[in-house]
Amino acid sequence: MQNVTLSNGVKMPVLGFGVYQIPPEQTEQAVSEALAAGYRLLDTAAYYSNEEAVGRAIESSGIPRADLFVTTKLWVQDAPARENTRRAAEASLAKLGLDYLDLYLMHQPYGDVYGQWHAMEDLNREGLAKAIGVANFYPDRLVDLVVNNDITPAVNQIETHPFFQRTADQRLMRECGVQIQSWGGLAEGRLELFTHPLLNEIGKQHGKSVAQVVLRWLVQRSVVAIPKSVRPERMVENIAVFDFELTDDQMASIAALDTGASLFLDHHDPKIVAWLARKRLNRSGSDGCSGIPGSDGAGLLDN
Repeated sequence: MQNVTLSNGVKMPVLGFGVYQIPPEQTEQAVSEALAAGYRLLDTAAYYSNEEAVGRAIESSGIPRADLFVTTKLWVQDAPARENTRRAAEASLAKLGLDYLDLYLMHQPYGDVYGQWHAMEDLNREGLAKAIGVANFYPDRLVDLVVNNDITPAVNQIETHPFFQRTADQRLMRECGVQIQSWGGLAEGRLELFTHPLLNEIGKQHGKSVAQVVLRWLVQRSVVAIPKSVRPERMVENIAVFDFELTDDQMASIAALDTGASLFLDHHDPKIVAWLARKRLNRSGSDGCSGIPGSDGAGLLDN
């Protein structure tokens, strides 16, 4: 497995296994099979409600802790965010059965971002999180966090796939010392990704599937990817992307597929912000934005 080196020197596998939308009752088996297939980066979140199942799979695997890279994420916290963030991190560690996290991410760029980040800096300094980072931060929010705090986020996990490539965002992150990580790398098959003529043709040239072509494209761009599957044969297929290389022409042809727009949710959309506020507060119509059309956000969260 290839690694990337984060800005603080921590090594992170460039390809891992994500568990978003895997039901808790299926997660332990899925993670066990992923570990057996060779994955060593595991990505979960408090919001996914399957940290305990991930922890059971880790415990039963027999794999030394030092050989694993475990990421979980902090959901948006109410004030006092600094205290709540520590409690949330301790709860995640307990569910995972771990003494430390390899990477702790702020899941959304909302709420008391500074209070949450200061608490995460404390966790990092204490060794409870070897690296800390963010998810779903667009460039303006990311730069604001970088220039106004002591610790720069090591990672920004964002929607990245052939139809939303985030090339300029990646360039900015590189300048800031932030590693880009993809969620939704296979676009959940949207826009007929798995039957796309170009991607299929490239796959035929290498004897690979479309999924392998896309994951190789991400890896070749130095984008960390975390594909998800509950099928062992797909897990094995998805990790088998280190025995071929896309040509410059193939990379350029895939670059032409970029639409420049999200296929899932726009974090600049007021409806999304209002909906995530309700997710945090666990209440409806009391955030002062109840008049925003569609602010129930049904079906909008894909990470």
